Amino acid sequence: MPNKTMLAALTLSAAVAFAGPAFAEKLKATLTGKSEVPPTTSAATGTADVDYDAATKKLTWKLSYSGLSGPATAAHFHGPAEPGKNAGVAVAIPNAGSSPADGSATLTDAQAADLLAGKYYVNIHTAANPGGEIRGQVTK
Repeated sequence: MPNKTMLAALTLSAAVAFAGPAFAEKLKATLTGKSEVPPTTSAATGTADVDYDAATKKLTWKLSYSGLSGPATAAHFHGPAEPGKNAGVAVAIPNAGSSPADGSATLTDAQAADLLAGKYYVNIHTAANPGGEIRGQVTK
């Protein structure tokens, strides 16, 4: 009988270990011109639906936008920065020239901590607004 008990315990342990955290942290950013620093007068809008899986450190996003003054020339996750402050590029969004743009990246522990603390923002750059036309803070 002890062997059956041990086998059952090992089977349960293995099932729990392989199941792990099977969910990603759901985050979102709503991009507007008034959120840029300094604000722009752009009527463009956008959203970034963001997932972060702590087990794999994988950041996944879907960026959608419309109404820009011209083609998007670049888009990035910036941080660490609170709303109203600027920061350097943390993660590039390489295919943002068309909407929607999907992608993923693996974060460092420090980047993940800043992301989950609300210290990342997404912005989209255009020729008319090289510093960023629309921006949104990434929040839970």
